[in-house]
Amino acid sequence: MDAALFTKMLSDKSVLDLKKLGYKYPQADMGEFVSLLKNGFYHPLPLKDFSGQSLVYLDSVAQVHLSAARILLTPQSSTQLYSAKAMEEEIISTFTIEQVDFSRDSVRKILSGFAPADESENRIYGMKKGLEFISDPANRITEASIHQLYETAIGAYLPEEDRLRPGSFYRHDSVYVVGSKVEHTGLPWQQLPERMGELVRFIHEESDSNDLLKAALIHFYVAYLHPYFDGNGRMARLMHLWYLVQQGYSSALFVPLSEYVNKSRKGYYDAYTLAEENARISGVLDVTPFLVYFIENVYHKLNGAIPARRTTKAFQAALSQGQVTEKEKVLWSFVLSAYGEAEFSTKQLEKDFGNAAYATIRSFVLKFEHLGLLTSTRYGNRVKYRVQA
Repeated sequence: MDAALFTKMLSDKSVLDLKKLGYKYPQADMGEFVSLLKNGFYHPLPLKDFSGQSLVYLDSVAQVHLSAARILLTPQSSTQLYSAKAMEEEIISTFTIEQVDFSRDSVRKILSGFAPADESENRIYGMKKGLEFISDPANRITEASIHQLYETAIGAYLPEEDRLRPGSFYRHDSVYVVGSKVEHTGLPWQQLPERMGELVRFIHEESDSNDLLKAALIHFYVAYLHPYFDGNGRMARLMHLWYLVQQGYSSALFVPLSEYVNKSRKGYYDAYTLAEENARISGVLDVTPFLVYFIENVYHKLNGAIPARRTTKAFQAALSQGQVTEKEKVLWSFVLSAYGEAEFSTKQLEKDFGNAAYATIRSFVLKFEHLGLLTSTRYGNRVKYRVQA
């Protein structure tokens, strides 16, 4: 193939869609183009497709801005393991993606410590326990702990026919993703222990892929294998977050990852479909479409997802100068955790915090606005506050 033509095709945005690329360059031999990619451009992974071949990706295309990693590494002043606001949005979004019945009021009720009253609230409670499980750095990723996470978050709340057999880590029969047609068939169940064992080894081994890409690869692979009868998408998203937490990205617990996925849900599912459609043309499972989806729709949209570094530094400076009381320190941690970037009123903060008089709340918001940590917006005779971004 002519070098100039190959370079032009490789740099074309349609390189993520081999069928479309073939239409755009009818003069090109697509077999030769794919052969050149295999011989020097695809980055092989120690994860296998259903036929036993290595998954690959184009590292020249899947590039994450360093700013995304910096955001997720930003230390938080909250003492809570998982941001309450992020947990609420994570549960709401992950259930919305999979069209699981729930209500926002029920989510808030369970997160406030009330016991579940029905099947829907049991599922919410399970996800709450699952998010708490992955937020604990002592819970290392192994096949046994993955099984524990699944049973804690999802498995215990499924109907009998969708549950795993006692002592089994994975499903014991075939599974299909069905839309208007069969969209995806899970890995034959007999091969799941071997492939999931390879996934755990990949998680723990040194890799030349950056952590954010590796987290997305883990996400893709869990959904691709479909190791369970139900809850595979939720487990893929939990595993994504869990890996980031294990790698020290503490602010991953302050970002509702599934909220970003839900906002671009069609692109999320299209990325899976495109990877498999490309594989039918190339003979190799290239996961670049999924990585690019995550880079563009999640990682590069994280600016403003958590308090800005300068806001955190301003708080630390005020604290070191003795300008912040112990009560105000606890209130500030609660505001960061409970509201994130969302607006709140003094009345709402008084109700949600539940352990301070209105005069204390009022004094806190006025003082922290003066310190530049909060900003206010007036709506008629009402005032709403939010963390300064």
